[in-house]
Amino acid sequence: MNSSSTRKKNKERELRAVSLFSGGGGMDIGVRQAGFNVLCQVEIDPHCCETLRQAAIREKQQTIVVENDVRKVDENELLERMGLVAGELDLLFGGPPCQAFSLIGKRASLDDERGMLLFEIVRFAKAFRPRAVMIEQVKGLLSAPDANGVKGGAFRDLLTQLESLDYVPKWKVALAADYGVPQLRERVIIVATKKPNGFQFPAPTHSDNKTSSGSLFALPQYRTVGEALEGLEKPIVGRDIPSKNNHVDITPDGDRRRIAGVPEGSHLAKELHLPTSQRQNLSKKDTTKFRRLSRKEPSLTLRCGEIFFHPTEDRYLTPREYMRIHGYPDDYILMGPVRGRSGSVKNLDQHRQIANSVPPPLARSIAREIRKVIECQKSSRYSDTQSQIKPKKQKKVGGTRTVRS
Repeated sequence: MNSSSTRKKNKERELRAVSLFSGGGGMDIGVRQAGFNVLCQVEIDPHCCETLRQAAIREKQQTIVVENDVRKVDENELLERMGLVAGELDLLFGGPPCQAFSLIGKRASLDDERGMLLFEIVRFAKAFRPRAVMIEQVKGLLSAPDANGVKGGAFRDLLTQLESLDYVPKWKVALAADYGVPQLRERVIIVATKKPNGFQFPAPTHSDNKTSSGSLFALPQYRTVGEALEGLEKPIVGRDIPSKNNHVDITPDGDRRRIAGVPEGSHLAKELHLPTSQRQNLSKKDTTKFRRLSRKEPSLTLRCGEIFFHPTEDRYLTPREYMRIHGYPDDYILMGPVRGRSGSVKNLDQHRQIANSVPPPLARSIAREIRKVIECQKSSRYSDTQSQIKPKKQKKVGGTRTVRS
């Protein structure tokens, strides 16, 4: 076999992916770890884009980083820029902004322009015709109304549009802790593949069932915050001090004083024995404000609006500690500013780059299952008549078309 034939065969075997709404790159890390080559990442935030560019340089990737509003990106021009034609891409994936569907927001759904960004993935899927599509979104999408106010209508619209492109969508509410992430984070994952759809969501690798810990076939217990933070040195203190590993403590003195006396695993509003001057105007609903995590439990969901505090030290968790809790590798570096819990920056700071992202271990687990289906479909033994994949019977965890209200 000559060299040109070898290159052609290698190209055919390579699994190629494109990332939309790439953010800080969490989903991309997991997809790469599953064996995909991410050809292009589309992201509007400049700090996230710099994080992605530096990662590509560090890892010697030839990934194209498009810094632009996804709505302004011409899908056909991008396809040509990547040297592909429709049908050659294996995986299109992304996690569109969640604010329009989040249960803790105004939930304007499709009346919020950010809600309509969800359907940009469908636009690209129509042009690229990838073998699979993976979408991550908050649970609120399942009940978000459509343009007519019908509950769950936005989700049904998405599934219908994917089906119109000859995909079979399947979905699941996935808990990150089930896949080795020390965080109780639930998100809807939608995976759509071409017919025949043999995709099955991966079985959990971890469990919170402490009573079965002595069983022969028991899963490992959920990973904890203490396990995630183990081995980290003391962080560098100071807002404007450069750090190559994102382990920087910028906690202001006022916040150090307010968290003092809050027990591990508790929050300031709950500690009624502390002075009113320390609790100030916090109410019993403020369970995530001035929240100190516990070393013995998984973290609560990392959120953009707050920064959690260290289990035993009177300070914020650093961006590097957030990355450990989210499942990022230690050699991954974030670019951009680090802000305080009550501060603001124009674009995404390091804590929010993590809180907005998909935990890499979760993305990796699902992408590996997608890879199995794609490789089966691309195999020389695959045919429409012989390889009608019959998935194993398993407990229903999501759906293919029906929206549960």
